[in-house]
Amino acid sequence: MLILASASQSRKKLLENSQIEFIQISSNFDEALVKEKDISNLALELSFQKASSIALNIQEIDLPEKFNYSSVEILGCDSIFEFNGRAFGKPSDKEEAYRRWSKMSGEFGFLHTGHTLLISTFDSTSKGLEVTKKIQKTVSSKVYFSKLQDEEIKSYVDSLEPLYCAGGFALEGKGGKYIEKIDGCFSNVMGLSLPWLRKSLIKEGIFP
Repeated sequence: MLILASASQSRKKLLENSQIEFIQISSNFDEALVKEKDISNLALELSFQKASSIALNIQEIDLPEKFNYSSVEILGCDSIFEFNGRAFGKPSDKEEAYRRWSKMSGEFGFLHTGHTLLISTFDSTSKGLEVTKKIQKTVSSKVYFSKLQDEEIKSYVDSLEPLYCAGGFALEGKGGKYIEKIDGCFSNVMGLSLPWLRKSLIKEGIFP
């Protein structure tokens, strides 16, 4: 049984559209606890902490009746957008989102998504999980943005979509029309590399 350790609706939709069976459990890990300057490594460490928090607290989670205890895989992901060497998370407000888009317009950046897959077994005695294997990778995609007019930037920011997305844009949303092209994994820009997940599960004898 695959557990998505994330509240992300984008990741949820990616798995649903791919017909991969899973349950979604939000991780309550405090991201501010991780201090790492390298953006790629930061995304990877955050993905691990999110997955690990679910594994450690599985006893306290109200699992659905359909949960399959025979095999448990926990997937943690974290996306960080890198622009000119700086990490861009979610903009704090509309003003910050507007300033970012004014800089990103006509330029490119890198969307780094850290992936951690914890292969686990369930201990019926302790009711806990024993992690038997950890599979990790940061997948990076190069994103090219269109040259936008000020009115377009303002309209997009006023939609509030940028405030809820890493980097301040959503490929699958209104922001999709402002992206010229992508070098690398397409689904990775939406928060989860489906090809990476498929290959990782198949290597473990799990066919999604």
